[in-house]
Order: sequence, then structure tokens, then C-alpha cells
Amino acid sequence: MPTKTRTRTTPTPMLIPSLIPPPKPDYQIKADPRARVYVGDCREVIPRLEECEAGEVDLIFADPPFNLSRAYDEWHDAMPEDEYLDFTYAWLDLSVDALRPGGALWVNIPDTWAAEIVMHLKGGRGSARCMTMINWCIWHYRFGQNTTGRFISSKVHALFFVKGGAAHTWNGRDVVEMSDRRSIYFDKRTENKRDGMPAGMRLPMDVWYGKFWGRVQGNNMERRDYHDNQLPELYLERVIRVSSNAGDLVMDPFLGSGTTGVIAHALGRRFIGIEFSKANAKSSFERIKAGPVRELGAMKGASTAIFGARGKPRHAAADR
Repeated sequence: MPTKTRTRTTPTPMLIPSLIPPPKPDYQIKADPRARVYVGDCREVIPRLEECEAGEVDLIFADPPFNLSRAYDEWHDAMPEDEYLDFTYAWLDLSVDALRPGGALWVNIPDTWAAEIVMHLKGGRGSARCMTMINWCIWHYRFGQNTTGRFISSKVHALFFVKGGAAHTWNGRDVVEMSDRRSIYFDKRTENKRDGMPAGMRLPMDVWYGKFWGRVQGNNMERRDYHDNQLPELYLERVIRVSSNAGDLVMDPFLGSGTTGVIAHALGRRFIGIEFSKANAKSSFERIKAGPVRELGAMKGASTAIFGARGKPRHAAADR
């Protein structure tokens, strides 16, 4: 847990008319690909951004506060449940409106709120912003918070929705991994398959784990100070590669440690980040400029098999 504490304030939404000029970014990279970071409450910033008002954002990745009394610097993370849900539905609706037709929305959220978010995005509670769910993925890690009275939590939900009105971006071949048929069984059928994927490869399963997929804790080379909920770079690389193209506009309403901006910018996407904490926003922007810690694409085509090889390769192709 972070050792640094600050006086926290309870943010209150302020509905700002769209006639007010758009805000100037607090930090920005003007060179292509452009990147902008705004300090403030996303519920106040999003309606004032021209691309959001016009519904032009291609991909939104959101890792919001969990309301579990976590250390988010200036943000008060212990709202009454009704207040937290109102906050959640407000930023979800603004995000949906900001997306282009066919745009993608990914939400990283624990068990506590996953069902409420899914129901809202599917049209629950009278919402007129019904989205289509593509996947309910799980980010699994082995280092969970220890408990003795219930099973240990070792996952977070990665909810993948798209907006109707146009085809959504899907770059499956950019995120393939080695199939178990090749890595474990050396099954020659996977070398000759005709499903559109490269020989011996498959799309990742909807449970995500493996090397460099663990929580960013301890002496992990990716770790930033004072961030106890930092996501691994591989996670955002997968999301951004599969759901956007170079030159597309990616937005993160809860920038936090800045991983979304780091990977989006490094992959040639335009980027908008919004962060409530001034200190976190500054740190994130410096990280965006510095770039990823790990090599992009280094794990493409790697195996995530749980078990080692059984038997021997049957032909040279299995060794590729």
C-alpha cells in the first residue's frame, strides 16, 4: 500500500453547458501522435471536449475508483453505495456518448460492481444508451489479498462493450498467442488449420494470465510509486491493439498511473487522459513521454499454457 497520504475531498459533479469553450489541456504532446492530459473530474471534463461532444472517440478504457477505500491520492474512495452508483452511471453515459458509432468501451472493475455496470450498459435502469457486450474477460493474477474467511480474490473483470451504428474494430491477428495444441501436444492439425489465424496460433482466451500479467507490486520493473492499483502494460497493449488502429483516438477518464496513455501513445494512437489528482496527472504525463518499460509486441505469439510439453515434436513446424 502507498505510504503517502493526502487530504481527500469528495468530488461533486458540475454540469457544464457545452457552450463554454473547451478546456485547455494541463499537459500535452503536440507532435503526432498527439497526447493530452486534463486535471479534473471526468464528469466535468468529458462534456467540454470537442471530440467527445461530437462522438468521435474510437476507444475508451476505464479503470475507475473501486469505492473500496483505496488510496487514490485526492479522490475520496468511500462513497455511500447509492452515491457511488450515481457517479458510475454518470461517467458511463458520458463515455458512451463520446464514442463514435462502433466505438469500444472497456471497463476494468472488481466483483463488487461488475454486475451493476453490465446491466446499465445493456440498458438497465431505463438507460437509452444500450451497448452490445462482446466479451466479459477476466484478468487473473496469482498474488491476491490474503483472506481467511472467504476465498481469496485473484481477478478483476475486463468488460468489453461496443456502440451500435457501425462495425467495431477487431484486430485479432495482432494479439494472437501460441495454441496449446502446438505448445503442449505438437498437434500437426494446428499447423494446417484454416480459421484465419496463423499456423499454430489462436486468439487469447477470455481469462488473461501469464508472464508479465501479474499485479504490478513489489519490485516489478513497471511499478510507479503511490499506485496500488497499477495495471500491467501487457493488459493495455492487448486492449489497444485489438480495439483500435494507428491514428485512432483513445481516451482514459481515470488516468491514474498512466498505463493507457503510455501504450496508446507508443502504438501511434492519439490520446486523451483525465485524472482527478494533479500529482498523478503530472507523473502520468512524464511516463507517457518516457514510453513503455517492456518491449511492445514481445509476447505476441508466446504460449500461455499451464502445463509443459507432453511428448516430442512430430515435425519441424512444431518448433517454430
